[in-house]
Amino acid sequence: MKCTIHVYLLNEHFSPEHAEAHHDGNESENNQRYEWEDEFAVTSTVTAVELHENAAFPLQGELPDGKPFKEEVSAMTLFEIKSSDAPSTFIGASMSIIENHELLKNEEGFTIKLYLKDYEPMANPIPGIYIAAQEFPKALVF
Repeated sequence: MKCTIHVYLLNEHFSPEHAEAHHDGNESENNQRYEWEDEFAVTSTVTAVELHENAAFPLQGELPDGKPFKEEVSAMTLFEIKSSDAPSTFIGASMSIIENHELLKNEEGFTIKLYLKDYEPMANPIPGIYIAAQEFPKALVF
């Protein structure tokens, strides 16, 4: 099965009333519903998607000086995408910056939709992972 992921940064200034009154409920150039959208497609054969609430996500890598690091980010909502021909992949965000999320399944596959609040500063250290600035590991802030 296929899996597509859509991550939306909500525009807190979007006016549904203005959209309804002037554009049949649709957004317009000066009244955008989202500030941006990230879209991902999983290329492996997806067998299942599991939702993990209040989960921990390990960030690991190498610092600019070459030293390895491993830090854990807690209070995350994570979607674990399981495939028959690849390791699990994770998509998610800090619970404090999520407005809403959806997991849809049909005969073609899965669709994940993640809506993020725009008034909360965040970091996107790797594709598909969004961490609230206040929850980002202090050891990795330079």
